[in-house]
Amino acid sequence: MNMIDGVQELKSPWMIAVWPGMGNVGLTAGYYLMAKLGMELLSEYSPPELFDIDYVEVERGVIHTGMRPRSRFFLWKDPEEQHDLVILIGEAQPQFGKYTYCQKMVTYARDLGIERIFTFAAMATAMHPEHESRVFAAVTDPENLKEMRVNNLEILQEGNISGLNGILLGAAADKGMDGACLLGEMPHIFSQLPFPKASLAVLQAFRLISGIEIDTSELVEQSKAMEQKLGELLSQVEKSMGEKKDLPEQQESFEESLQPEVPEEPTLTPEEAQRIEELFEQAKQDRSKAYILKQELDRLDLFAEYEDRFLDLFKNHG
Repeated sequence: MNMIDGVQELKSPWMIAVWPGMGNVGLTAGYYLMAKLGMELLSEYSPPELFDIDYVEVERGVIHTGMRPRSRFFLWKDPEEQHDLVILIGEAQPQFGKYTYCQKMVTYARDLGIERIFTFAAMATAMHPEHESRVFAAVTDPENLKEMRVNNLEILQEGNISGLNGILLGAAADKGMDGACLLGEMPHIFSQLPFPKASLAVLQAFRLISGIEIDTSELVEQSKAMEQKLGELLSQVEKSMGEKKDLPEQQESFEESLQPEVPEEPTLTPEEAQRIEELFEQAKQDRSKAYILKQELDRLDLFAEYEDRFLDLFKNHG
């Protein structure tokens, strides 16, 4: 791995790992936490033996070689000296060699002195979008089940945790490391859409477990807006259909109706471009405002285009 800066000894550090997935539950929580805590880029990992190049980029008619998916680590030093945090944000999961990849992540975590690893993920159920999201938990050490119950988390009694959200914790357990997966509940009929309420629930649960203060006000507002949108849509569909039992058959039409109409060649208006530059400047001065910038880039479907510049905000420039 390419270390960006030397790492001083960390104070009882914990690690959180997130990847793209259902409802973007884990990824939204990870980006939000990274922004609100003003974390700094620590290292980057992109193993050619595990990740291939899946596309090329075209800019003004010219082809450029695409990049392999990257895994980036960000660091926050806890001023209260309870738990320093390292967040792993992965752009993708490898198609093959998942356990090998996770072993490398665990080795790196141990080198940093990480004491506990968390993964954030989604749990799709028949919940109504206007109901509160529960948080389900699974742990590598049975001794930690009591801690989860004390914090009013649902214990995942059986089943499986697919992908790296589970495999990383299995690799950690094999090395004797403590780990837990926090899964935010979301409606299965909207599983292909962002559901920030589940991300909010996961962060609130993590706040209880860690004792780290996290300002979730912006995520609360985002959750309310999405809740209203999904609730109104669901009410309209229920009214037109008359019977809730047929709702799963309408999932595709639900999702299509929520997707914004994007032109074939999206262009920014001068006002939107100016707004983005203003948000970049605000985030540069105060990294806790970076999540507002990410929301705007997501709204305009431009985050991929601005991702490197966005993440540059979290590099240690001094």
